Amino acid sequence: MRISVPREIKPEEARVGLTPTMVTALVARHHEVFVEEAAGLGAGFADDDYRAAGAHVTSQEETWAQAELIVKVKEPVGTEYRFLRPGLTLFTYLHLAASRGLTEAMLESGVTGIAYETVRVGRVLPLLRPMSEIAGRLAIANAAHHLQFHAGGPGILLGRVPGVVPSTVLVVGGGTVGEHAARAAVGAGADVTILEANGDRLRQLDTLFPNARVLMSDAHRIEEELPRADVVVGSVLIPGAAAPKLVRREHLALLKPHALLVDVAVDQGGCFETTRPTTYHDPVYSVDGIRHYCVANLPGAVPVTATQALTHATTPYVMALAGGVDAALAADAALAAGLSTRAGQLCSPGVAAAFPDLPAAL
Repeated sequence: MRISVPREIKPEEARVGLTPTMVTALVARHHEVFVEEAAGLGAGFADDDYRAAGAHVTSQEETWAQAELIVKVKEPVGTEYRFLRPGLTLFTYLHLAASRGLTEAMLESGVTGIAYETVRVGRVLPLLRPMSEIAGRLAIANAAHHLQFHAGGPGILLGRVPGVVPSTVLVVGGGTVGEHAARAAVGAGADVTILEANGDRLRQLDTLFPNARVLMSDAHRIEEELPRADVVVGSVLIPGAAAPKLVRREHLALLKPHALLVDVAVDQGGCFETTRPTTYHDPVYSVDGIRHYCVANLPGAVPVTATQALTHATTPYVMALAGGVDAALAADAALAAGLSTRAGQLCSPGVAAAFPDLPAAL
């Protein structure tokens, strides 16, 4: 199979879909690999590293044109839509429920799209989990920065010092992102509350975090907890579907004037009604006087670590797809759960629910 790795062109994104080690393994199985020039530089891999592994280093156009299978990190952006076509399989994060434009482009092109974020083993999302772990920790690191006075914040330390009331962090959603955000916040010494709606998961979190408040999440509880928070981390996920809007615009009036909202669900549309995607270059905006931090690709800040963590998880699936997409999907129910589009139809229930007027094969 001909497998290609484009350079990510989403703003401030430097992760890469394949490492040279993965290229070596694919070439050893007689696959042909094309890597766009400079695709791996931000992740610590030079073009010569890929050449030494047996890849062809090519232009953007040739990288896409040669491919039967594209392995990326982020969803295609507008200037890449022209490369989508029938007979091409795209394996990457897609987050289609948050983007009608991309969804329509994929349906119109006939491309087969397999989304990292909905590959599922039981209740585990193995290709989303490593990035969620990183994103949760970065959410707290960036919140700590933006609470500082020189960053436009109120001048509050995210943490605890003797004799001073600690900062308060409210984590809405106790999945992988929420767990790792809570770990970072508890480790810093903050007063942490975690809200989780699943009873079994709530009990797990209660055991994991004896020094935090772990509470059942519902609309009333969210309204009760918002006034206490210096930082609110939104980390709610419904696999493949648009995130529910748990904090609405009228709730902003409940917050402290200096509070910071950090929405880690922004790739799926955000779990705050007032969320809109931002970048590391311009990460914060205000609505009704409340600052929002909604960077859409948080792990992009640590592309070396993030690429290694992601490719450790994706490698067996890439190898399976390289042996034949149809066979791989038929053999692995977890991978088949990632199928989002094929032959102009939606194959993901979550995306179909977000866009009920678009053609679906469900």
